Amino acid sequence: MRYVYVGPDEIRARVRPGERGAPIGSADDVRRRLDARERDERDEPFTYVVDLGGSLRLAPRRSEHVACAGGEPVLAAGEVAFEADGESVAVAAISNQSTGYCPGAESWPAVAAALDRAGVRRPDGFTDEFVFRRCAACGGLNLVKDAYFVCALCDADLPEPFRTS
Repeated sequence: MRYVYVGPDEIRARVRPGERGAPIGSADDVRRRLDARERDERDEPFTYVVDLGGSLRLAPRRSEHVACAGGEPVLAAGEVAFEADGESVAVAAISNQSTGYCPGAESWPAVAAALDRAGVRRPDGFTDEFVFRRCAACGGLNLVKDAYFVCALCDADLPEPFRTS
């Protein structure tokens, strides 16, 4: 499944043509990204997307997913933290948390495949999985917490699954 950007237009408008997150094709690429982080970012996860070609791309956590994707649709998006120990690189935590793309749990196979191609050890699924819904009453985008399927903007029920494509 592919996900199109559904976030605010003003955020999409800030995407610079031709700029995207750094492609990750190997554990060494992850190590370079870890080493290149600023001191105040060292304990933060990365923003990631899996582009339509299946490549994992990383950007600093404070970046927007749509910028990491260069404004394009994605196969997955979220946040990821890594552990590097000698030659080995592993995912320490990974989520599908992206309110710009709202990827579902079904995006995991694209993430797993990208991590496997890069030779990065990974868990069997998201360590933190999020559920998104669009409110039929007001059109608001909601991140469902604690299985509370009620719109945070207008208190309407959120019964229908959110789909972006």
